[in-house]
Amino acid sequence: MRGASVDAVVVEGARKRFGEVAALDGVDLAVPSGELRALLGPNGAGKTTLVRALATLSRLDGGRAEVAGVDVAADPAGVRARIGVVGQHAAVDEVLTGRANLRMFARLHHLPAAGARRRADELLDLFGLVEAADRPVSGYSGGMRRRLDLAAGMVLSPAVLFLDEPTTGLDPRGRAQVWDAVRELVRGGTTVLMTTQYLDEADQLADRVTVLERGRVLAEGTPAELKARVGGAHLVFVVQEGHDLDRAAAAVAGLGAPRTDVEERRVDLAVAGGAGDLVRAVRALDAEGIEVADIALRAPTLDEAFLALTGQVVA
Repeated sequence: MRGASVDAVVVEGARKRFGEVAALDGVDLAVPSGELRALLGPNGAGKTTLVRALATLSRLDGGRAEVAGVDVAADPAGVRARIGVVGQHAAVDEVLTGRANLRMFARLHHLPAAGARRRADELLDLFGLVEAADRPVSGYSGGMRRRLDLAAGMVLSPAVLFLDEPTTGLDPRGRAQVWDAVRELVRGGTTVLMTTQYLDEADQLADRVTVLERGRVLAEGTPAELKARVGGAHLVFVVQEGHDLDRAAAAVAGLGAPRTDVEERRVDLAVAGGAGDLVRAVRALDAEGIEVADIALRAPTLDEAFLALTGQVVA
């Protein structure tokens, strides 16, 4: 494990039980400063339990943890001074304006009035909310509210930000806005530990992913490394006429072991030759006079990697 001098989050042998259930069963984790780490896992895997312990909202039964170089058990107040926490549900006041919300949060963190005003203005600019700053939050879109939530979590310029399901319930535009805001935070040097139920979100944002299951670390790596565990690319095509399906599968059998879906008129086979196999498949199908409605070379997804690792859907 890396030393605390270069890791913003260090967890060693973390244990936490609720009755007979081991929510955390010897978790080790190291998150380097400036990294965005995604925590994935099915319900009951221990994601929320771990984040709550790191954010000083609950205590571990065993093991140790440091956040921003501060021992969580020995100095929880010191940890709280160095972190931001953005929960799944909005914490902002809908009656107040965006600017008033941020000033209120700054004052609650004991910033003087002038400092609170200055910090609110900085955050409104950082999160692209200047034009909406003096409108009541009740009129904000979902993406704008979530960005305001992120801004509120950054009032003290925390070294580490904990994000719990940052885009749940948002439409594609809102998700994209939040993703941009999170990327900007990481570029600015903030370390982010994020839980998410959206595998594409982890794929888009995370430097590394840690998969938890039954309170233990099941796998860890970059999104590309985890996807590589599933295997290489797949060549997928749909024949124009269903009666050509078997003949189409036979035509490309030399490239791999094709799987057919009669209902979808689809052929799917794992290939190792990349774009070259796509060209060879097109030529083989054309030689047989088989028309295709669609054909593509598809890389494995993080969803597939997760399912291969856990055999479950993420939640």
